[in-house]
Amino acid sequence: MNTEFFIYFIAFITIAGVIIRPYKIQEAVWAVAGALLLLAFGLISLQDAWTGIGKGLDVYLFLIGMMTLAETARREGLFDWLAGYAIRFSSGSSFRLFVLIYLVGLVVTTFMSNDATAVVLTPAVAVAVSRAKVKNALPYLLICAFIANAASFILPISNPANLVIYGKEMPALGVWFSTYLLPSLFSVGITFLMLFLTQKRLLHETIDSDIEVEPLLPGGKMALAGIILTTLLLLSASAMNWDLGLPTAIAGVSTTILVLIAGRKSPVEFARHISWSVIPLVAGLFVLVEAVQQTGIIGSLSQKLSEEAHHATETTSWLAGLAVAFGSNLINNLPAGLIAGSTVSAIHLPEAVRSAILVGIDLGPNLSITGSLATILWLKELRKNGYDMSGWAFLKLGTIVMIPALIAALLALGF
Repeated sequence: MNTEFFIYFIAFITIAGVIIRPYKIQEAVWAVAGALLLLAFGLISLQDAWTGIGKGLDVYLFLIGMMTLAETARREGLFDWLAGYAIRFSSGSSFRLFVLIYLVGLVVTTFMSNDATAVVLTPAVAVAVSRAKVKNALPYLLICAFIANAASFILPISNPANLVIYGKEMPALGVWFSTYLLPSLFSVGITFLMLFLTQKRLLHETIDSDIEVEPLLPGGKMALAGIILTTLLLLSASAMNWDLGLPTAIAGVSTTILVLIAGRKSPVEFARHISWSVIPLVAGLFVLVEAVQQTGIIGSLSQKLSEEAHHATETTSWLAGLAVAFGSNLINNLPAGLIAGSTVSAIHLPEAVRSAILVGIDLGPNLSITGSLATILWLKELRKNGYDMSGWAFLKLGTIVMIPALIAALLALGF
């Protein structure tokens, strides 16, 4: 058996472990174990592993900023305050609350990114359904996972993978809208429709909307200001084609430090409640992808893609979009985006093919819990708030929700 076989085998076992979580072993443990096995058996050098880890630097910074910001908002009562108003606006209607959460998720994803929706919105929704005494909370929480991916190509900043796909060749905002606005509308609309149809039997209860909304304290106001500042920084960074990680980290950590100082609170106690394990999880995935790239399979696929794209653009666009959509669920869409981005820039594919790849990278991960970093973050927030969902249960729902939305979005690109 050759080296390539063992790399593929370890990668397969690792991804399966992340998805299935045998014995409830954390996802990060499987990812790190897979990376260490590759090193232990000499299937990847320490230098190449470090190169793979380094490719995720901007992602780590982005996550640190968002996780600290979300935890600060939670501890300072911002989510309780927002949840109170959401419940009051619902006027006792579970359907109205469902629609309201979906619309808020749409806005957060569009202007703050899909990862922010998972980290910031999920705990807010968990608080809302708890205060409203909702018996079936999962339909509302599922919105946070699905809208995070469905709306992630409305703007370039809506998903970090967008910046990876285009790199320094990011189109002007007008060009972006002309290409992706209609596919985004189909993606968001059909995702809502399919999610509602699969959950409507759980949305017949009358919820408790007669609750008192406590005034927002100074710490909560500072956290809200930090979220607004972060949004503005992300929009500015995107307009100037800057990486998003550093400004997000600076905004999030600065907000947290100011709140802790103002409230004279312990940073150690604060840090204990953040899901830091997501950092080694992402790093392990990047090492796996680096090892797979060294087998040469990516180069072979790139060459084949280039040959097909220039004499059958429409067919290649469909095949590429579908392939990356389903393939993203095997290795996560961020490293898949890195591979796709490198391929696109190296072989100068037609714009139609690149657009299909981006839609597949962004929307395809709604199939499984490992499809995108946003969904993994959502699952961690879910568990932190006392809920859980198996990989198999999500896959069954994701098949119904994602596939129609993906086909419609690809059709809307004009193929």
